[in-house]
Amino acid sequence: MEENSNIWTEKYRPKKFEEVVGQEDIIKKVINLTKSLNIPHMLFAGPAGTGKSTLALIVVKELYGIHWKENYLELNASDERGIDIVRQKVKDFARTKPLGNTPFKVIFLDEADALTREAQQALRRTMENFTSTCRFILSCNYSSKILDPIQSRCVVFRFKMLEKKDIEKRIKIIAERENLQIDPKTIEALYEDSEGDCRRVINLLQAAASISPTISEELINTLISAAKPGDIKIVLEYALSGDFLKAKEKLLEVMLKESVAGTDIIKSIQKEIWNLQIDNELKVKLTEKTGEIEFRMVEGSDEFIQLQALLASFVMAGRGM
Repeated sequence: MEENSNIWTEKYRPKKFEEVVGQEDIIKKVINLTKSLNIPHMLFAGPAGTGKSTLALIVVKELYGIHWKENYLELNASDERGIDIVRQKVKDFARTKPLGNTPFKVIFLDEADALTREAQQALRRTMENFTSTCRFILSCNYSSKILDPIQSRCVVFRFKMLEKKDIEKRIKIIAERENLQIDPKTIEALYEDSEGDCRRVINLLQAAASISPTISEELINTLISAAKPGDIKIVLEYALSGDFLKAKEKLLEVMLKESVAGTDIIKSIQKEIWNLQIDNELKVKLTEKTGEIEFRMVEGSDEFIQLQALLASFVMAGRGM
């Protein structure tokens, strides 16, 4: 499915600036820079699936037209993250002159926050030495992992999570072109699971479309690796009522029957806490406890034991302790 997903993602990738949704302020600034034919080094920072790589590709195609492939180098820093990649591939490409009227080439470093510190130091010097023949566009999820000297050499654009209206717009475009039937509840389910990641939405739509052209909320839920909100609500209500054993049995049933990972269960619990009919102060305390348990699981603790500990906290909270 991964190979086919790449086809769909490429098929519905925006081709022009005006097709990019949810980043209007950034688009206006980038258009003005591109029209000048003299873009600075740029850093695109933000969550996955919000249009960073797409915007970089649009900029390059606007700059070079049919010659964009000869003047563009894309590297995924999470695959090639050492200092050798900067010393060899990047420098070799940067030191050669561009084709066409644009006086520089463009190197796009995707997931630049995965570069080692040594590689970033080498990149900093490369950005200085080859400014006349090359511009860099860096993409990352966490700008805090990019060295300050590199950030100071770039114009930083911070991408935001896509809102529901942006996701809905893209879903309707795909549904129309692929002759899919999608109701508002399904769109809501897609948005809730994607958390603003448009790429994930497209992949889910493709998987669902391979099963049926009529995409329902139930079909999406079968493809999502998350527990159903109704099941999690039952687990929490058992715990808050003081019935720890039933809560534990229901939780194990959800994890085993639906094959849901502990980290996904934690996320579902965190969302469902705010739908419970309990005091807001108690909701805050339980949310804090949920975050603590999630941290322990990420650090390598046994997920079954940690989730049972979380249920015990809900039982204690239900008893006012």
